[in-house]
Amino acid sequence: MKEIIHLIKKDFILEWRQKYALNGMILYVISTVFVCYISFKLKVSSIEKITWNTLFWIILLFSAVNSITKSFIQEKAGRQIYYFTLANPQSVIISKIIYNIGLMLFLGFLGFVVYFALMGNQAENVPMFLLSIVLGALGFSSSLTLIAGIASKADNSSGLMAVLSFPVILPILTMLIRLSKNAMDGLAFSSSYDEIITLMGIDLIVIALSYVLFPYLWKS
Repeated sequence: MKEIIHLIKKDFILEWRQKYALNGMILYVISTVFVCYISFKLKVSSIEKITWNTLFWIILLFSAVNSITKSFIQEKAGRQIYYFTLANPQSVIISKIIYNIGLMLFLGFLGFVVYFALMGNQAENVPMFLLSIVLGALGFSSSLTLIAGIASKADNSSGLMAVLSFPVILPILTMLIRLSKNAMDGLAFSSSYDEIITLMGIDLIVIALSYVLFPYLWKS
């Protein structure tokens, strides 16, 4: 736990020193929501719920890809060797996942507030919609962090990241859209237990696989 805490602090300090990266992610979320507002809400007085929901998750997905891709790519080879001599690989991957979860929760709720302010509130069951954001942050962060670690070992890391992330993100995104659609329809939590359990299961499986498989990747 001490190693994980110190590694999380290290990532936070690096992110705070490179404020342009965090500011760029915040600007991306706000500007993308504003473009959707100009393209849809400003020209058309009303927007369909399915379009409203799909646009939100597209914004959040690309925000996750842009923010989590740099988890390992920004680390130089010499620095990774230095980390290898200090910390266990399990501590490295868990700290990356926890930090990215916090980052995605921040971006997700920021996008939620800005999106609701500009595009209006289409969700009748707001707590369930907030739960979908939390589960989405867990799913995106855990899966993309592991994929970023795999892609960092290749030359064309950006292309490999896109290829590997698509089949992993697709089922998570499908479940998230279903869960948020139920929230927009005002359904009770009991009607969405299947989606919630499936998302939690996917998140736990990805985190467990990261914990087991990352040490072999780290040694290479």
